[in-house]
Amino acid sequence: MSSPEQVLDVLRAELRATGITYKGLAERIGVSESSVKRMFGQKDMALSRLAQICQATGIAMEDVLRRAADARPQADALTLPQETSLVANPRLLLMAICCLGHWSLEGVIETYRLTEAECITLLAELDRLGLIELKPLNRYSLRVSNAFRWLPDGPVQRFFREHVVADYFAGGFNRPGDALMCLPARLSGASAQELGQKIEQLAGELARLHRNDRRLPPDERDGYTLLLGFRSWEFSAFTALRRG
Repeated sequence: MSSPEQVLDVLRAELRATGITYKGLAERIGVSESSVKRMFGQKDMALSRLAQICQATGIAMEDVLRRAADARPQADALTLPQETSLVANPRLLLMAICCLGHWSLEGVIETYRLTEAECITLLAELDRLGLIELKPLNRYSLRVSNAFRWLPDGPVQRFFREHVVADYFAGGFNRPGDALMCLPARLSGASAQELGQKIEQLAGELARLHRNDRRLPPDERDGYTLLLGFRSWEFSAFTALRRG
């Protein structure tokens, strides 16, 4: 749910966009300008008053509420208990990853051996955990931001290392767009930090492309995974050859 402050912020922005001042709004709803200022200054507003203002100004109340909901603060990560719950149930983790990929319920059912009832149960659990907000007709919106990351060395990352990494690198990396590189380098701390920032930028670019391509039909998109690792490291077999 969006907060009253967010609803008022959106309503204020809508009024500015339509060129309606506090004075003009006061004339439309039959109160003084000071009363209007007080309404917005109190950071809260009765639903009946919101409906009155929207009707008097031609602003759709549904749009105000939707935009306020979309603007609510979103988490960049889950908590340790939330991630622990996900890895305890592989089907729940699968549904979580599908939701992060903005899959529809129908798409999940068509692709995986999950019934509609199972999917709805999993969506309800993800809503309880705070990853999504479940809406009518089994639609949902994410409660996490575009900068979402799994916890460093958290339950999901450990699950991926144990069960996913070997399967991922077992592929041929020979399809158009695939890439596999292992590039050693000796860097200063400052250079390593600079490269880390560029990796963050790359992750942001991936998120941007992902959002843009959501407009395309499902049959024009394919599943891609960017798996990045960058740390100070030496292969243990090479370390064993070091001079004492």
